[in-house]
Amino acid sequence: MKKICIVLVLIFGFTINSQVQQLENDGDFHLPENTENTSAFKIGEWLKFRIHYGFLNASYATLQVKSHELDGVPVYHVVGNGKTTGFASIFFKVDDTYESFFDKKDGKPYKFIRKIDEGGYTKDIEVNFDHEKDIAVLNDKKKDKKFNFTIQEGIQDLVSAFYFLRNNYKVEELVEGESIELDLLYDDDGVFKFKLKYLGKEILRTKYGKVECLKFRPYVQSGRVFKEQESLSLWVSNDNNRIPIRIQAELSVGSIKADLDGYNGLKHQFKIIMD
Repeated sequence: MKKICIVLVLIFGFTINSQVQQLENDGDFHLPENTENTSAFKIGEWLKFRIHYGFLNASYATLQVKSHELDGVPVYHVVGNGKTTGFASIFFKVDDTYESFFDKKDGKPYKFIRKIDEGGYTKDIEVNFDHEKDIAVLNDKKKDKKFNFTIQEGIQDLVSAFYFLRNNYKVEELVEGESIELDLLYDDDGVFKFKLKYLGKEILRTKYGKVECLKFRPYVQSGRVFKEQESLSLWVSNDNNRIPIRIQAELSVGSIKADLDGYNGLKHQFKIIMD
């Protein structure tokens, strides 16, 4: 049941944490500065995901966008929560909280908080980003240790990257079969390189009806949890909201599927294909 935690992490941005910073065959391209008026999301947005492990309705995860001021800077404050429920919680209890504070204009993160309890395995981490000094300080409160990491332009945390992507990619610039790379910092392992391949468009049947989606394939380490390097698939709504519709992971034993189960406060109309 610990595999459930992997998908909870994916929901909090891991699978689509992409800065659209380097397209393999197309070099650099520059991202426009965003404002609250041009953003794909707004204060008050709330997303809920239902996660299935086999026949079990294993857990729920939510993401909520709030407003905050951090050291005099107006920022978005996103809170993600994930918990196992019902029968699944008998075997493995998960109670995770992720928080990110990031700039309302350019999406760069200032603070990231990760508090998790996964079957007794706990972490209590806070990361503070100093973009002027190009340093991030990670405070492991459980171990009472601090780590300094050198960061570069475009660094994201586990949650902020998801919202950065929603605001900055252009569908017409995505090329099927090409990959996107990103730098991510969320644990004491340091800056993590992640790779994501765009697979094109696909229509999914959901509880809301048919939804046209953009499909992505994150590259993951095979063997311990996932069947192979390309065992994850992600579908994002092909509209101005760009919200996750489904995440599916083929594991060494069984599979996990996470579906959008509820939403509120979307900035744009959620497009449903009418038959």
